[in-house]
Order: sequence, then structure tokens, then C-alpha cells
Amino acid sequence: MKKNSNNFFKKKVLIYGLGKTGLSTYDYLKKKNIVFLYDDFKKILKNSIDYRSILKTNFDYIIISPGIDIHKCKLSKFLKKNFNKIYSDLDVFYSSYKNDCITITGTNGKSTTCQLIYEILLANKYDVRLVGNIGNPILSAKKIKPNTIFVVEASSYQLEYSRVFKSKYSAILNISADHIERHKTLLKYIKAKFKLFKNQSKKSLGFVKKDDLLIRNFLKRKKFNCKIIKVNTNLNNRIFDKINNDYFLTEANKENLLFTLAILQNFRLKKNQILRPIQKFKGLKYRQQIVFKNSKMIIINDSKSTSFSSSLGILKRNEKIYWILGGIFKKGDKFYLPKKFHKNIKAFIFGRNKTFFNNQLKNKIEFENFKNLKDAFKKVLFVSKQNSTHKIILFSPCAASFDSFKNFEERGLYFNRLVKKYLNV
Repeated sequence: MKKNSNNFFKKKVLIYGLGKTGLSTYDYLKKKNIVFLYDDFKKILKNSIDYRSILKTNFDYIIISPGIDIHKCKLSKFLKKNFNKIYSDLDVFYSSYKNDCITITGTNGKSTTCQLIYEILLANKYDVRLVGNIGNPILSAKKIKPNTIFVVEASSYQLEYSRVFKSKYSAILNISADHIERHKTLLKYIKAKFKLFKNQSKKSLGFVKKDDLLIRNFLKRKKFNCKIIKVNTNLNNRIFDKINNDYFLTEANKENLLFTLAILQNFRLKKNQILRPIQKFKGLKYRQQIVFKNSKMIIINDSKSTSFSSSLGILKRNEKIYWILGGIFKKGDKFYLPKKFHKNIKAFIFGRNKTFFNNQLKNKIEFENFKNLKDAFKKVLFVSKQNSTHKIILFSPCAASFDSFKNFEERGLYFNRLVKKYLNV
């Protein structure tokens, strides 16, 4: 197996944060290092270390999980003092293996693009692993061979603290204001995304959305070693004429597909080798998922949506749209939609943060407020029955779910149950 020079060997390591990422890092490092574990909330069994002992210990490396914000955690002062020792699980992986990686980041569409690339490569007999922020920690991968390809979903949280991770193919799908509560400013958020390109070599390829304003402006002020390929997402690619899959009717998923095609051009696959998996692609649950369709309407469950930008692609459809949204809004989020689309949309806002959404939509889009998601959905069904034209019922909350649900999956499942209950499907 091809190896990089493994710096994470016979070292004293602190792993901070013990979710999936932290535990997989521990399993990987424990046999060849002295490893200590710490978590703000969990009581650890063997190898745990208390706060006072941490302050007295000289660690070689500190591996922190993506969810750790060094400005808002119990070890904040310690981490800032030892900032140069902080690394990510991506760095640990890169120090051990030299396998080709296809790494995807961006504000929206990361999971779908990664899943699509993975399924196409898998259908064509590649040894490929789907890892990263999509839910499979990269260090949990087993039986890695020299030709194993990794499709990595990388969040800004992971990239923020990564130092040495490199990827042969990297893509920034898009950038809009997100996670400002963590990164503090939009510029710091953008810099975190572009760390993906920072370590790339001259033989690497970096893919970006051609007409993304924030990406374009940042590229003007910053140079990278990798070759930058600008993906024209406004391109009317002929492949869409050959695709019979409703999942690619939305603007956002067409963009995800165009990035996929641009990256996979480097794998010399024939058109039919790409087209067959695309036709079968069902997407991921709660990400622009079509959960009901008949001659009168389509119901889309986009519970994963946590910002306005993630909903814009569907809202630009030239159809009547009943839009259900609400939850914990993102700091700095703004609603920008060309005026010509406003008349097609009516919004149904639920939850405790209605004032924020009211202020964003007033004088633009007609809206009503509701106590909860159930009441909003029942009203949508009632209103939709009064309109004989074809319509889209879009559940795209543009907000985090934690005011009413544990996560976006629970929120998405609840919405699907409402659909089944009130439509008898």
C-alpha cells in the first residue's frame, strides 16, 4: 500500500470530542500511540483524562472533532494556547494513505454530489468509499487498497482545523452565508472552504462554480497551486435531454450533476456508463426528496435545508409553489429571489421564530403564520385543493430543526408521516 510519511506514530495524542469522528480516530490511533480522550459532556471509560491533567500534559497532537468550536468549549484557553498542535481526522488519514480523493465542499449540495459520484463509480466497478461529513468518518474505512478511491464530503468545520490534508480532485460547489455563528464572519467562512484548495499540488484539480459571486471575488485575491476549473452551471447540457429522472428537475440538482460530470471526465467513463447510474439515482432522504407525485401536484421533502440559498433552485420553478418553512434561522441569512418569481409562491411559516421569516419575506411573498408544522401542512393541503393548476408543495425549512426536533432527519420523517396521514398514501 502506498503510504505518506506517518507523523501520527508513537506520539502522545489528545482526542477532543467523542462522536463518530472522535471514536473512529481513537480506534485508528490507539495501537501505535499514547491516546487520551476528552469530551465536554460524555463520561469516558478507559483512557479518559480530566481537565486538570490536560493542562499539565504536553501533547504532540490534538485531534478535535468537527463539532468543537475552540471559542465555545471547556478547553477553549488550552486549545488557543496549543493551536499549532490542532489537527483533524482528515490530516490523520492523509498522513497514512496516498489514495486518490474526490473531496466536495460548498454551502449546499455536498451530500447529493458525493452520493452521485459514489454511485456512478461503484456501478462501474471502482473500489470506492463514501466518507466524511456524510456520516462515515474517513478513519472508519477498512480493507483499503492502493486503488481505493475516497469520495469525501468536507464541511467548513472539518476544513477549518485541517492542516495537511490534500485531495487530487476538490470542488467548491457554491458559497452563501452560512455557519456565521461559528466562523464569526462571512470571510472566515469562505477561507475555511478554500482551505481545501490551499494544500493541493500543481497536479491537482480544483472545481468551482463559474458564476458564484463570492467564489469569483475570492479567487481574484488569492492564488492556488492547483488548476482551477470553472464549472458553468448555466450550461444547457445535452445529457439532460437523455435523463428520465424527476430528481434532476430542480436547478440545484442539475448543478450537482454538472459538477459530477466535470469531475468524472477525468475517469474516462463512457456516456452510457455514467447515464445508467444517473437514471437509477434516487438521491438522499430529506434532500429535495419527491415523496408524492400525481397529475395535480408534487410534494418535495427538503428537510435538510437550513438556509434560504438551499431553497432558491426550486423556488425558481415557473409553477405555483406552496412553501413550508420555519425553525431556528441562521445568523446573517438573507432571502434573495428575483422579483419575477415572487408571484408564484405562497409561504406557510411555522415555529417560534416567525418574526425573522416575516421580516425577510414581507413585501415580497404572500405568507401566513402557524404554531407548528402540522397546522401549516394541513392549511397547505386545504389551499392547494382550491387551485386547479399543477402545484408544488415544498417543505424546505431554511432553518435548523432544534426548536422542535432532534435533527433534520427526525423533522423529515415527521413531515413524511404527515403526507401519508393526510393523503392516505
